[in-house]
Amino acid sequence: MAKLRVVILGAGFGGLELATRLSLAAADDVEVTLIDRSDAFTFGFSKLDVMFGRSSADEVRVPYREIEKPSVTFRQELVTAIDPVAKRVVTDSGSYQADVLVVALGADLDPAATAGLVEAGHEFYSLDGATRLASVLPSFESGRVVIGVMGTPFKCPPAPSETALMLHDYLVRRGRREATEITVVSPLGVPVPPSPATSDAILGAFAERGITYLGGQTVAGLDPGRRTASLHGGGELDFDLFLGVPLHRAPRVIEASGLAEHGWVAVDPRTLATPFPDVYALGDVANAPVPRAGVFAETAARVVAEEIISGLRGGGQVRPYDGYGLCYIEFGTEQVARVEVTFITASGPRGGPFTPPSDAVAREKDEFAASRLQRWFGRAPAPV
Repeated sequence: MAKLRVVILGAGFGGLELATRLSLAAADDVEVTLIDRSDAFTFGFSKLDVMFGRSSADEVRVPYREIEKPSVTFRQELVTAIDPVAKRVVTDSGSYQADVLVVALGADLDPAATAGLVEAGHEFYSLDGATRLASVLPSFESGRVVIGVMGTPFKCPPAPSETALMLHDYLVRRGRREATEITVVSPLGVPVPPSPATSDAILGAFAERGITYLGGQTVAGLDPGRRTASLHGGGELDFDLFLGVPLHRAPRVIEASGLAEHGWVAVDPRTLATPFPDVYALGDVANAPVPRAGVFAETAARVVAEEIISGLRGGGQVRPYDGYGLCYIEFGTEQVARVEVTFITASGPRGGPFTPPSDAVAREKDEFAASRLQRWFGRAPAPV
């Protein structure tokens, strides 16, 4: 009997977890093709490590060639066309016919969409951007730093706050903190809206460190000559160093495919199914009511895997997606906090437990990353 052909577009948290689950549970029944334009995986939080000189870009990249799983084949190719009706994919190297197609291509950054950002600011949401900043920050001696979000949705909502706290530590170590000001501009009224305890802890840390948080606002554009950032709704901020979270958009191939609705792939939030039979979408590219962050793509992959395996085994009840995720938040001084949130409940998003920042949670974050590398790539845990 022919194996079920599953084509997964994108090898981030969602794509890697889905391929792993299918290989572990149904290697004899599936033929998985995992396609990504990159040759390596990088944890999103590793970009801050690169930016502040804690790691190099090479150290945080994990080559996809290390994937060795039964019934999983990785292809480094650029997806150029998707036909969701025929479940056919065209890349810069060939074409693929799927029985089940899963779109997990993530969100693209669009710095050029905001006037002045490319000329006067620095984006830090890509590995290249973080690497460039690693060479810029050592020469920053004094002045006003603005960490600004251009609009919603944006990946990893706590990241701008983490950046501010880590930048504070960086400037303290260099003896330059008293000569600088740090302001965070975010569309979120508080740093983590579903978890008041987490937001209070971050805002408390900001108050202790003299960091300003401007919530409920986004940056409309930068004036390179005047070195000012204009805000939507009015107002300006002077800056000497601008760290920006660019506007996000679905990859252009999604827009041309007919999958996009209001800019993103439309899905049933409980199953991640699109309106096209046997076509799913998960992670940042999907419009499920959850933050765009890897942990939510990972839990969504569990649902899609169970849907596929249930179909192979003749049906059966699949637990619906509940939008659960846990997030590790850098608080500076090498301490990390943890928050858990469930976004899809009868009463809306529900904040779970908040664990205050500590060395113990920092170690737990390291263990979280190591466990994923072992699960997805077969990497042995680092020696203790």
